[in-house]
Amino acid sequence: MNRKHFQDIARLRLKEAKVLLDNGYYDGAYYLCGYVVECGLKACIAKKTNKHDFPDKKTVLDSYTHDLKKLVQVAGLQTNLLPEINTQPALATNWAIVVQWSEESRYEKWTEPYARNMYEAVGSKNHGVLRWIRQFW
Repeated sequence: MNRKHFQDIARLRLKEAKVLLDNGYYDGAYYLCGYVVECGLKACIAKKTNKHDFPDKKTVLDSYTHDLKKLVQVAGLQTNLLPEINTQPALATNWAIVVQWSEESRYEKWTEPYARNMYEAVGSKNHGVLRWIRQFW
């Protein structure tokens, strides 16, 4: 796995989430949207690793998580995120929706409104979480 692969997967999974959402598969759509953010953040982490450098063990171990808050920290983006969510209410709302996602979401049932809100929170062209992440990947 490398940075480009994570970027490509994030874009692809967002498209797949839209197909699922449009066809009434809300559980899968919701789960994939969270996975989009996870992949985007992992692309940011990969960008931090210099070519031919051996990564710090703690960073490597901390990267193997599905916890979006922890991935923001490992990517070193918390200092960027906090001012943004304090000055952009739409991004703050979207982040609040997205950060509720967990790997365990795949075992839960999600209604259409939850899935649509998650998709918009991740994929919104103006204030989506993926749009915010992309400036760092």
